[in-house]
Amino acid sequence: MGAIITLSLLGILILYLGLYKAKNALLPVSILGLLLALGYEVYYWNMEAVPLYKGMVIFDHFSLSFSILCLALTILILLLSKEYFKAISDNIAEYYTLILFSLTGALLVCSYHNFAMLFIGLEIMSVALYILAGIRRNDKASNEASLKYFLMGAFSTGFLLFGITLLYGSTGSFDLAAIKQYIIDNPTGISPMFYGGILLLLVGLCFKVGAAPFHFWTPDVYDGSPILVTTFMSTVVKIASFAGFLKLFSTVLVPLNEFWTPVLLTVVIITLFLGNVTALMQTSFKRMLAYSSISHAGYMLFAILSIGPNSASGILTYSAAYGLASIVAFGALILVKRQIGSDHFESFNGLGKRNPWLAFAVTVAMLSLAGIPLTAGFIGKFMMFSNVMNDYHTVLLILAAINAAVGVYYYLRVVVHMYFMNSKEDHTVATPVNFQVVFVIAVILTIVLGVYPDFLLVLR
Repeated sequence: MGAIITLSLLGILILYLGLYKAKNALLPVSILGLLLALGYEVYYWNMEAVPLYKGMVIFDHFSLSFSILCLALTILILLLSKEYFKAISDNIAEYYTLILFSLTGALLVCSYHNFAMLFIGLEIMSVALYILAGIRRNDKASNEASLKYFLMGAFSTGFLLFGITLLYGSTGSFDLAAIKQYIIDNPTGISPMFYGGILLLLVGLCFKVGAAPFHFWTPDVYDGSPILVTTFMSTVVKIASFAGFLKLFSTVLVPLNEFWTPVLLTVVIITLFLGNVTALMQTSFKRMLAYSSISHAGYMLFAILSIGPNSASGILTYSAAYGLASIVAFGALILVKRQIGSDHFESFNGLGKRNPWLAFAVTVAMLSLAGIPLTAGFIGKFMMFSNVMNDYHTVLLILAAINAAVGVYYYLRVVVHMYFMNSKEDHTVATPVNFQVVFVIAVILTIVLGVYPDFLLVLR
């Protein structure tokens, strides 16, 4: 709980620093606060995991692992923010504060043990992002992104709350342990209302993670938001949502998997094909990443579809690989767009000659997203495919392999533009020191995880 309290106080402190025009202190103070919160999570690692505050939250290895990952990725994202927010607005304290509050909600989603806390965490996480998506007030695309995200977010919250209500009406409790006990005590007498609640919860959570056919907000919101905000949404927010998704289904709903598995299987297949085929057709690098994030949601759903002892470590590994690669990809897009003024693939033409190091970092990120061996993305996909294979979902495995091949094509398209196409620009793309630090950390971790993933797998 120390990390959540630290982040809450840190957000308020950042607002006061902005009020007193201490702009140069915003980033260092934010990073130090995040490191302190990270220290709290590590400190809790060896402590006994019991539900706290009347069973509202629990800090077990599962919640701590995903919380640590969210904190680490947020530190990398904020390191990219130096000078970035100044180009958008003079009031930059609000950016940091909203990101920190959204991260606080993400940590609550990772640690909830009661549906009330799940709802509170999701809303804290989402409301801050509604504002961040539209914070460029004079940009119509940003305004559209904010409006769509708000409307779709409110819509999905309605489904989620109705589902929680039906489960409460059937069991008389919001507590996960009590709901699990209800299923165990009534193996043949589950209320039909309970099954309706499962379906509505499934719809609400699929909205949050951007799975098809509940994905239609994702491309426009990711495309219209500021790039750094999109980076946070597509990594930290998605990872936290999946942590909450997996916790509910692995902790409570496993005994009823024969009921919800066919529904989720259909969602996974639609998500894979829609995400990959649509990403294949894009000419914008940013929009391609938005659609590919939908396909990655499909792969991550494998761990929930075939829940087993390796599901948590599988999603954690996949999330780490996806998060690191996405930060590099979006960070490179910031630099290229700053110079060229466009986010189309053609903007990356000749980058291999103009800035070999930046091109190498992007190449590693694309290979990881494509699931090529010796990268973290390969290990993540291998673990997801292994989960499905263990449950003998042969048809899904074949369809997933086809989609993985499609993904290789559109990710390597970026590499082709960087190394095999000439650019009209002759000068190099400048890479500030903070970007260099983030890229080095992300690239090294991506390769280390791909070669030696065991050190992350112990975080189960």
